[in-house]
Amino acid sequence: MLGRVQRRHARTADLCGRIPYVGCPGRVRIGLVGDSAGHTPTRGVRAGMDELPRQYPDSPRVAVLGIGQMGLVCAQVLGSERPGGTAAVVMWGHTADESDRLAQSRRSDRLPGFVLPESVRVGLSDAQALAGVDLIVSAIPVQFMRSAWSRLREHVPAGAGVVSVAKGIENHTLLRPTQIIADVLGDDPDGPPRPLGALSGPTIAAELARCLPATMVAACDDAAFARWMQQLFSTSWLRIYTNPDVLGVELAGATKNVVAIAAGILDGLRAGDNAKSALLTRGLVEITRLGVALGANPETFVGLAGLGDLVTTCISPLGRNRSAGEQIGRGKTADEVITECTSVIEGIPTTRAVIELASRHDVEMPITRGVYEVLFEGKPPLTAITELMSRPPKPEQ
Repeated sequence: MLGRVQRRHARTADLCGRIPYVGCPGRVRIGLVGDSAGHTPTRGVRAGMDELPRQYPDSPRVAVLGIGQMGLVCAQVLGSERPGGTAAVVMWGHTADESDRLAQSRRSDRLPGFVLPESVRVGLSDAQALAGVDLIVSAIPVQFMRSAWSRLREHVPAGAGVVSVAKGIENHTLLRPTQIIADVLGDDPDGPPRPLGALSGPTIAAELARCLPATMVAACDDAAFARWMQQLFSTSWLRIYTNPDVLGVELAGATKNVVAIAAGILDGLRAGDNAKSALLTRGLVEITRLGVALGANPETFVGLAGLGDLVTTCISPLGRNRSAGEQIGRGKTADEVITECTSVIEGIPTTRAVIELASRHDVEMPITRGVYEVLFEGKPPLTAITELMSRPPKPEQ
């Protein structure tokens, strides 16, 4: 069995290696409902998945908001051919200049080597990007979501579902991504509810662009909408699970970035693998503690959106938050790191929000507190680590 899996992954890796970033090979073709005699599978239905309601089409019109790394990768995945129907995808960027460059070159400096599939259009106006869409994928950094969605609100179709791939918590309001979107849209409470979901997990965008095997979680309290997300994003190299715990999935995705900054600081100080292992373990305890206090399912935090994403973010050299922490550990200030980085480092503003959430709910989060003091109060990283290690002894749990 292992040999077959290895050979299959080797074939996928070989194809991706020979044609880097240009529309990855194959949507899911295994596991469709059918039989060994070659009967045609039921359209749009995966093995073990109930048939979707009619309002969730097999070939939807999709708008991807945000042309950063995750927005580009989502457009690539959704715009690829798949059994049962292919999505018509249009991307939207905040500035006309950047959108124009992407439309003309099909490339972006945000993801070197990536080529946008020809099937994906780039909307050159707000109205054009959102006209008649069935699904909106929000890949806008959390601290900019409110202004972007406020600008787009008048063009959002009433029946369009929304899935967020952003990871963070809005400063001041302490709202999660799906809550920000719901707050801005202000849909009629007497009308049919708009499905809002989150897609999260251990996913480095540069690896997804190369079609390297990965997994994600589609979270929504509407089971049918979660299954639709699962169907649309599933490929032969990207496996999607469902989870009804939107709160837990979004909170895990936000808080792991704070721990990743701490992991990077340890790397910058060359504190060693023992220290990082302890950090991840105790960091997960903090994240779970806050999640349970807010009403999330504790099991979410030991799944892909929790532990899985935490590990990837804290060890990958490509992770922005870990890399930012490493620079801070080597002596740079948070302001210097932010200025030098061309992408948004979500964990820095999220640290403020997590500290406020922890305070409101009386949750002890010493690692997060230490990161906050380093980022915003000028505490030397080595001092913060020494203070963490010098805390009074206590039982592990």
